[in-house]
Amino acid sequence: MSISFDLYLALSVAMFLEYAIWGAWAPVLAARLLGPLNFTGKQAGWIYATLPLACLYAPLVAGQIADSYVPIKWILAACQLLAGILLLLAANIRTFGPLFLVMLLHATFYAATLPLVNAILFDQVKDAGTQGLVFLWAPVAWALVGYFLTGWRWVFKTEKEGRDCLILAGILALVMAAACALLLPTNEPARTGEIPIVKALAKLGEFDFLLFVLVSIFAAGMMQFYFLGSARFMQDIGIAPKNVSGIMGIAQAVQALATFFLMGKFIAVLGHKWTLVIGLGCWLILYLAYLASRPVALIVIIQAFHGLAYVFFMIVGQIYANAVAGPEIISSMQALIFAATTGVGLFVGTQLAGWVMDRARTEAGFQWRQVWTVPAVILAICLVLLAVVFRGQVPQ
Repeated sequence: MSISFDLYLALSVAMFLEYAIWGAWAPVLAARLLGPLNFTGKQAGWIYATLPLACLYAPLVAGQIADSYVPIKWILAACQLLAGILLLLAANIRTFGPLFLVMLLHATFYAATLPLVNAILFDQVKDAGTQGLVFLWAPVAWALVGYFLTGWRWVFKTEKEGRDCLILAGILALVMAAACALLLPTNEPARTGEIPIVKALAKLGEFDFLLFVLVSIFAAGMMQFYFLGSARFMQDIGIAPKNVSGIMGIAQAVQALATFFLMGKFIAVLGHKWTLVIGLGCWLILYLAYLASRPVALIVIIQAFHGLAYVFFMIVGQIYANAVAGPEIISSMQALIFAATTGVGLFVGTQLAGWVMDRARTEAGFQWRQVWTVPAVILAICLVLLAVVFRGQVPQ
């Protein structure tokens, strides 16, 4: 490891808490929205769309500020403090309009932190091997918080109402605010006199990078079918609600193992392009298994492919974007990628998933084959484009 243990610990704690917050509510909140709160699929889609909407603007503003004016640690601390308070408020809201507004405000502050956790890592750590040792705490956090929530629900029987996921996420955000202020190093903004986000956007004039961003938008959008539909789908095929969070946590356990053991080796041997292709292929296989829907054991096992896809496409995509960026626009480049994937991609994907689920909902329940066909077809097209057209070269 090329950095001190104290720095590794600080970066790892930030990475862990960042994704524990998201992982506490994202996999299971849909069950609360569609169940106890009796929201429509479209309304649930709009609640899940708050984070993608916020990612259209918050990361770009945060990246510009971090590259030019304020050390990253203070932006992270302030944003997570406000995000945590808003999550605790959201846990007590039962109607659509107020919940949408509070979740959008939360998402604005949380979205600002997503690229900055990566940016401070890339600023402090230059070799991919050590970067991977920090990145692995993201899936570990997502998995552990899922298992913790499952255990909590087993003991305290809170799964019926489902508000516990928002309370847990809020508490974790407050903890992260304190941890960032106390533990993270204070980086020095570049202050080059240029506008960093403009330099990052200029990269879209390069065809290869533009293609990568467009494919990333579509691929990230299809991930919302997984988040919005999986919890209800699993319950419909016979999996107990209190077990859903733990089963979906399999993906994060596999993601952690793949990040630690495979990611660096795949990039070194296969390059960015073919590692990204493998990632998309894993998501396609997952949705093909969802189309089969039986046996139940297959649906449990196939959760591992979401974890592999996230490592080999989403995380490797962030590393690829950093590789083509200059050191003076680290935060802005990460902001651009998050705006494209978690912003445009997840927003469009959330709206599409909500619309498809409403169309596939009957008095007897959801027609899941209609739902899962859509992401399967779109991912297949993206896979062909990435494999055939994309080159994936980085500056030497």
